[in-house]
Amino acid sequence: MNKEDICFMSAFEMREKIKTQELSSIEITETIIERIKKINPFINAYCTPTFDLAREAAKNADEAVKRNEKLGLLNGIPTSIKDLMLTKGIKTTFGSKLYEDFIPEQNEIAVQRLISSGCVMLGKTNTPEFGSIALTNNKLFGETKNPWDIEKNSGGSSGGAASSVASGMGPLALGSDGGGSIRVPSSCCGVYGLKPTFGRIPSYPRIGIHFMSMDHYGPIVRYVKDAALMLNAMKGHHSGDNNSLPDDDIDYVKEVDETPKKLKIGYSMTLGFGKTLEEEVKENVLNGVQKFEKFDWDVEEA
Repeated sequence: MNKEDICFMSAFEMREKIKTQELSSIEITETIIERIKKINPFINAYCTPTFDLAREAAKNADEAVKRNEKLGLLNGIPTSIKDLMLTKGIKTTFGSKLYEDFIPEQNEIAVQRLISSGCVMLGKTNTPEFGSIALTNNKLFGETKNPWDIEKNSGGSSGGAASSVASGMGPLALGSDGGGSIRVPSSCCGVYGLKPTFGRIPSYPRIGIHFMSMDHYGPIVRYVKDAALMLNAMKGHHSGDNNSLPDDDIDYVKEVDETPKKLKIGYSMTLGFGKTLEEEVKENVLNGVQKFEKFDWDVEEA
């Protein structure tokens, strides 16, 4: 297995290899850190790396395996956090010069749940100022490039997250979405982004007027099952977030392998106002429609 294989391995597979000691979290983490050091200067996905903390967390994850402890869902898995989320002791800028030197005193609950699940935090990923636009660029860290074409932007506002995952700089990334901030960069960078039901992942604490918005926190990954794994680690009620939902008692990883009995799906080529559509995009949409129809689901053009 070469280094690139490790960098593009699914989190689910990493978890199994760490658990069986076929690979150590330290090996995986160091390989991805090496890639970040090599590629990030060209892409600018990470704005605040936390490599020393990552190495310490990876070491702890490996020791937990050796001691035969009960392992967290994400034990030893490298993960990045969007720079809109509070991270204890780690600079959190919201992409704004106003918060250039801000260091929170506590983690947001979603971040804490990832850490408690054993993840290895690689660092913070870039975002436009306060996540306010669908591109990733700010006066503090500059533009995040699209790894498929560095002449283009990654999309936003979780552009650093999507770009890092697409370029093999970590299998899991935490993003947020109000009006497309997970979905847009995931589409631009060719990865999977999930905007969960509002309140499925709690958001607490929050600061500033931006953080009173209706953001949905969610995973950005290369593999659908990894999104399910990450969602399992973060979901559930928290008393600090009045909008958070009770745990639905669903194991999303198991659900990924199940085929729903009956769905009604609508799709649109224009969303009611578009006049042009790239042929490649149209072809991909219709391919998806054909796959859905094979399950005998109701699929209608809206």
